[in-house]
Formats: sequence, structure tokens, C-alpha cells
Amino acid sequence: MKILVIGTGYVGLVTGACLAYTGNKVICLDVDNKKINDLNNGKIPIFEPGLSKIVRESISNNCLFFSTNYSDSIKDSDIIFIAVGTPMKDSGESDLKYINSVSKSIGLYIDSYKLVVVKSTVPVGTTFKVQKIIKDEILKRNSKINFDIANNPEFLKEGKAVNDFMSPDRIVVGLNNQKNKKTFKELFKPFSINHDKLIFMDILSSELTKYAANAMLATKISFMNEMANISEKLGADINKVRLGIGSDNRIGFSFIYPSVGYGGSCFPKDVNSIINFSNKKGYTPKILEAVNDVNENQKKYFFDKLFERFKSKKNDLKNKKFGIWGLSFKPGTDDMRESASIYFVEKIINLGGSISVYDPRAIDNAKNKYFNHLSGITYCQSKLDVLKGSDALILLTEWPEFRSPDFEKLGSILKNKIIFDGRNQFDKEYLKKIGFEYHQIGVRQI
Repeated sequence: MKILVIGTGYVGLVTGACLAYTGNKVICLDVDNKKINDLNNGKIPIFEPGLSKIVRESISNNCLFFSTNYSDSIKDSDIIFIAVGTPMKDSGESDLKYINSVSKSIGLYIDSYKLVVVKSTVPVGTTFKVQKIIKDEILKRNSKINFDIANNPEFLKEGKAVNDFMSPDRIVVGLNNQKNKKTFKELFKPFSINHDKLIFMDILSSELTKYAANAMLATKISFMNEMANISEKLGADINKVRLGIGSDNRIGFSFIYPSVGYGGSCFPKDVNSIINFSNKKGYTPKILEAVNDVNENQKKYFFDKLFERFKSKKNDLKNKKFGIWGLSFKPGTDDMRESASIYFVEKIINLGGSISVYDPRAIDNAKNKYFNHLSGITYCQSKLDVLKGSDALILLTEWPEFRSPDFEKLGSILKNKIIFDGRNQFDKEYLKKIGFEYHQIGVRQI
């Protein structure tokens, strides 16, 4: 099939590369000339395991192409996937300016029948708005060109996106024209070898399915963090509570790990978006508002532990230095959007402290984008370098290389044998035995 994917972010690039890898002719289109030039030269703008390999091989097989030319790319396609960003406004509403712009361009250049598929996460009803924008642009040209619209939400986890696309749990497709089922079955057949993973539904339901999935996962995280805070107040151990409830197969162990809260590009944006468009329809989603509040409070809750432990008589952190392990919002990605590390670093610096940081993938993002306006930060090339002269170690991202450190060595380098673990990774009894002061989520410090 001849496919156009508009947008080369996480979703667009992974979608285009994976569809090309299975033999389709795919053009990935973006307005960013530098990004397209880099991609044509084999330079991938994001870190995503396995992505570089399939991009290189698909380019080599003449299946994957990158372009900035809207007219030629649209005309040379049968199926058009819209995969541009829908960032969150300050109001919590999804910003649809990129979606609207792309829709106008499709209407401007479409010259024959196309199947237009909205892949971006969009508020419920947006796919039909895309349809109207395209129709209006076609009418302005006094043309009569038929096209169909569909919605195909993504369920990709950053750090595992390629595997999620190649071996999905399910493939949700919202259709306006049932005749397009055949096209989608053919397109996604390589990803449904073991069994049919396609779930067809109406467009509005498919749009809401994406939000409902992320809202449910965010709810589990915030619920567990609230239980952790209650646990600490009562003197219970949330790590043991987690084992007790996770063993119930109706609950399971996924997304019930106490932490400093969720971040990334999806959960915060999608929870805020569903609150926003629900309010516009006259419904207040009280559970999701609470999910949001708990998540926002969780970073503050854990930071306050650190602050209370180290604050001076002047209520600041002057002459204190902290080492941070992990800057990305989760392991397996260099993405720092809504990461807890941003909150911690800015708070510590603003209170007069200094920081050494290390992350196996996100260091460049931190240095060049997120912390380039801050001073007092040392960017380290190893996890041990972070410890030198630090009053305490703060763990914020559970990268594999942080899971089993040499605590004896760690203790000999740190200024104080103190760890603030935002992921509850370590054994508190062992650390206590070897003389560490160990702070966790949902466990009272003794």
C-alpha cells in the first residue's frame, strides 16, 4: 500500500517505520526541514529501542521516504495517517492547531480518493471536525473529490513503542464507512499473525477508548500513591500492601507501584483533556480531577521529605548538594516531559542548593532544553560521579542500571549515607543494617 504519515514525532515515526518495515511504501511528512534532512541521513531525533534499525532497513529497502512536500506526498498516497502533536494548553484543553493545519493541507492538495486516518490523540468529535475541514477546502476549489475518514488511536508505550506496534494487544479502528474494514484488515494483517487483533467500532467510541485507557492507568497510579500516603501516616508499609492487593488477579501488579507520580506526554495531557471536554458537555469527572490532584501533589509530597530533612534555619537549601539518578519520566526513553526531575531540580536550585545529575539517555535533553536556564547543575557521565560531595542521593527514574548498586561503594562516596528513593526500589532492612538513612514513598522513616 502507498501510505502517507503526517508528523514525525514518537507516534508518526514509529507508525511510518513499522508500516514500511512490513513492505508498504511509506512517506513520512513533516514541516521541519532539519528533522527531515536528519532522517534522510539516518539520524533519528528520538531515542526509542529498535527504531533506528527498522528505519535504516526500510530506507535501504526503498520502502520508507521522508519529505516536506505536502502536494506530492498527498497525491502519491492511498492512505493518509495524521500523527501530529496535540499539546496541552494552560487551560488543560488539547491544542488542535496542528491537526487543523494538516486537515486544511489535505483538503488543499487531495486529488483523488483517499482514506484519511486520525492517529493523533484527539478530543472526542475531532475526527469529524477533520472531515469537515477537508470537505470545506475541497469545496473552496470547486472540486468533487471523495474521501473516507477513520480513527485509529495509538497505544504505544515510550521505550517499548516498536514492540507495541509490531505485537499489539489490540488495534482499535473507528469507522464511518464499513467498507473500509477490508482495507484495515489487509493493512494490519502482518501485526495480527497469531489472532485477529482488530476491534472495529464507531469513531466517537474509538476516540474515547484512547482516553479511557490512559485515564484508567493514571487512576491506578494515583490510587496507589494515595494509599502510600495513608500508609505512611498510619505506620504501615505500602510495599507489603502492594503485594497483598496485587496478588488479587482482579487488580494485578501493573501500575500499582508507589512513586513520585506519572509524567510523560500522554497521561497528564490526556487526563486534563478528558476533564476539559467533559466539563464542556456539562459533566464534572470527579474521579479524574482527584487523579490529577493526587499526581500533582505526589512530587511535592516527596520533595517536602527532602526539604524537611535538609532545610536550614533560613528555610533554604544553601550549601547543600544532591545527586539525582534519572531524569526521564520513565526508563527506556529520553523523554522528560512532565518528569518529576524537572520539579526537583528547579525547586532545589531555587532554594539555593546545587545538583549533580545522571541519566543514561536524557542528559542531552536536560542540558540543552529543560535545564539550560539554570545554573548550579553538574551533568555527570556515570552514576557514581553523581555521588561525589552529595549530601544525599535522590532516585527518580528506575533505569535497570540503578537497581542493584554496590551500596558499600555508594556509601563511601556520598557525603552522607542518605537515599531518597522515589521508586521504592531497594531493601530497607538491608540498607538500615549497613548504616543508610533510607526514605521511601509510603513508608514511615524510623
